[in-house]
Amino acid sequence: MRVIFRLIRLVALCLVAFVTGIFFERAHQQDLCKQSGGTWARAGVCAVETTNG
Repeated sequence: MRVIFRLIRLVALCLVAFVTGIFFERAHQQDLCKQSGGTWARAGVCAVETTNG
């Protein structure tokens, strides 16, 4: 019984670490988008307007 609890806890902690990493990476991408002059869409896409010329 104790081994199963450890496995469940390991999976839960790995899931938390994975989701935390996704949020940190998303925040980093938002910062890069702002630095490049773009606007961050809610869907997770950076839109940068360019002019041809």
